[in-house]
Amino acid sequence: MYAITGITGKVGGALARSLLAGGLPVRAVLRDKAKAAEWRTRGCDVALAEMDDAASLTSAFRGATGVFILPPSEFDPEPGFPEARRVIATVAAALAEARPGKVVCLSTIGADAPHENLLTQRMLMEQSLGEIGLPITFLRPGWFMENALWDVPSARDEGVLRSFLQPADRPFPMVATQDVGRQAAMLLREDWSGTRVVELEGSARVSPNDLARAFATVLERPVRVETVLHESWEEIFRSQGTQNPSPR
Repeated sequence: MYAITGITGKVGGALARSLLAGGLPVRAVLRDKAKAAEWRTRGCDVALAEMDDAASLTSAFRGATGVFILPPSEFDPEPGFPEARRVIATVAAALAEARPGKVVCLSTIGADAPHENLLTQRMLMEQSLGEIGLPITFLRPGWFMENALWDVPSARDEGVLRSFLQPADRPFPMVATQDVGRQAAMLLREDWSGTRVVELEGSARVSPNDLARAFATVLERPVRVETVLHESWEEIFRSQGTQNPSPR
């Protein structure tokens, strides 16, 4: 049995579908009871659990051949990441108690950056789960290609792609969430010991200029990149309601 957190999301869903297609048993770890019927229909066992509730998580993970951890995203963390630390401690305690056969945890390329930023939350998770003595793989994908969907309106209506990725001609590691899910499924089916890190990106790196050219082709109109100056980020994030615009 493979216990999958975040199964209703793009990565977790792709992972679960890959395992089910291979005839493998899946336990959907859900917070929302209303979503249970859909996954039972797909052939999954269902466990209801909160990521900050060690008892329910332990029950969901117990007896599992493998567990997939999708850490909750926190885009407006308080200084010191107290909420992330609480969730990390809970997940670590549940895994240590349940002792599944192996763990794959979604992290990100850049988690090991030396300066504190939003991705520091993923490094905190890696450090904590790496200490529980289970076979664990931290899967570090690049920038999700689906993030480009946020740029469709401005590209379509204004011919502008406003990019926080910069410089505009620099290729960045990117990958589709479906590929991340499929890779996670492959990792769960493998045998390994100890702790390892697997970085994942597409076959070619992509620059903001590449994205603009792709939009121009599909939309049949000129599209240019407008980089968002780093000095303006804090003001932009605060205008969007962010209380703690951590370094990005």
